[in-house]
Amino acid sequence: MARSLRWPDLVGFGLGGMVGAGVFVATGRAARVCAGPAIVLSYAIAGLCALLSAFCYTEFAVDMPIAGGAFSYLRVTFGEFAAFLTGANLIMEYVFSNAAVARSFTAYLGTAIGVDAAAKWRITVIGLPKGFNQIDLLAVAVIVLISMCICYSTKESSVLNMVLTAIHIAFILFIIVMGIWRGEVRNLTHPANPEKSPGGFLPYGVAGVFNGAAMVYLSYIGYDAVSTMAEEVRKPSRDIPIGVSGSVALVALLYCLMAVSMSMLVPYDAIDKESPFSAAFRGSDGWGWVSNVIGAGASFGILTSLLVSMLGQARYLCVIGRSSVVPPWLARVHPKTATPVNASVSLGAFTAVIALFTDLDVLLNLVSIGTLFVFYMVSNAVVYRRYVTVGSTNPWPTTSFLLAFSFVSLTFTLIWQFAPAGLAKAVLLGGCTVVAVAVLQVFISLVPQARKPEHWGVPLMPWVPAVSVFLNVFLLGSLDGPSYVRFGFFSVFAVLVYVFYSVHASFDAEQNGQLTKAAERLSHPVGRERGGASGV
Repeated sequence: MARSLRWPDLVGFGLGGMVGAGVFVATGRAARVCAGPAIVLSYAIAGLCALLSAFCYTEFAVDMPIAGGAFSYLRVTFGEFAAFLTGANLIMEYVFSNAAVARSFTAYLGTAIGVDAAAKWRITVIGLPKGFNQIDLLAVAVIVLISMCICYSTKESSVLNMVLTAIHIAFILFIIVMGIWRGEVRNLTHPANPEKSPGGFLPYGVAGVFNGAAMVYLSYIGYDAVSTMAEEVRKPSRDIPIGVSGSVALVALLYCLMAVSMSMLVPYDAIDKESPFSAAFRGSDGWGWVSNVIGAGASFGILTSLLVSMLGQARYLCVIGRSSVVPPWLARVHPKTATPVNASVSLGAFTAVIALFTDLDVLLNLVSIGTLFVFYMVSNAVVYRRYVTVGSTNPWPTTSFLLAFSFVSLTFTLIWQFAPAGLAKAVLLGGCTVVAVAVLQVFISLVPQARKPEHWGVPLMPWVPAVSVFLNVFLLGSLDGPSYVRFGFFSVFAVLVYVFYSVHASFDAEQNGQLTKAAERLSHPVGRERGGASGV
């Protein structure tokens, strides 16, 4: 693919990918049910988790500036099977989340022009089960148009994304200013109904803040799509760290300010869970027009989120196709546009079919778990890659550390979720914390790093990825049961596909030399940029 992107393009893609529908949907629900006015702390914690995971992604992306993101990183580190399983889950998450976001575009556009979109623009089909009986042709049209854009050119897609993101950020700043101007500090500590709702800035305690963080983490999903574009970046060692980490930090700041704005506008127990920002102004005398403006701003945010996500998912599938674990036809890059047209069209068609008839609530329940699992795997992989060199380093000390630390993190999460409140719970949580720190210190003392990154590396290794592992496990523990059922069924399906097709296809490709040729095509341009080092 053509190397045409610079760090402003990556920051724009990061902002466009993250500041989408998630913040407009998740904020009200998390504030009302979990955190109260302390939703701002939930966004800060979720932002920290995203930033730590972004550091791990960045080290891999700088070291291996090729498309494919997490699939490429895990394939190099843990092998083909682990990469296929995580890559399949991540593509599935992209497809379902993009379908959900496309359907929400219909609702927000209706809000912007004052139309009941569900009644006017969706076609109800009698006989289909609830949740699958409303046909949304506008969502399909949006996906088709964006698919055409990303097939035409990555650079032109970046320009379009910049324009849409700039407009959307202007709307975000408008919401922040209006909320703080029209809001009251009293609402940060006083509920609308003190008899039924607890008061204070932390009405649900510290546990509510972390549960809220798990719920709003959906709003940060999208920065990983930036790393999939590493093959199209001019100077990976400079542009990728600024693009990935900078976009996450900016988005975290915007989200915290939006949370403060909403909490000042309305007492937390009176927030509308479905459309919190629009509803906050809808009932205000003379300020109903602000609700329409917010609907328009959310519509632009949805378009940018879709653009970046669909760019990212196509590049994931393209690189998976290069490994031949899926049909190699999906890996072809068009000679004129230098974009993965086959992967873009295939995933666009699949996303459009799902968005056509599947309800938003059904889709949103299928989004977060696979992404958190992939982020967890990447955090482990960056530690393994730093401390293990294949053929010259014993991998067991590092593997034992990663397993032990994950076990301690899981134990802490289960105690937090299920142990009754009291002194015993506090002692157990404190004990887990001491054990986790001790495991880290023993690992640092006994196991030396096997390699140093040439250009950019995760700071404070292995503390930063270890904290990322813990936070991802902790947030995974806050998700609902149906998410795990879905994750289990899809993972079993992915394993069956790998066993009956992928492993044989990739072996045949390797025997015929196709994988070697693909690796050489990737390694030569990377080597020239890095003074002859392969990086693959």
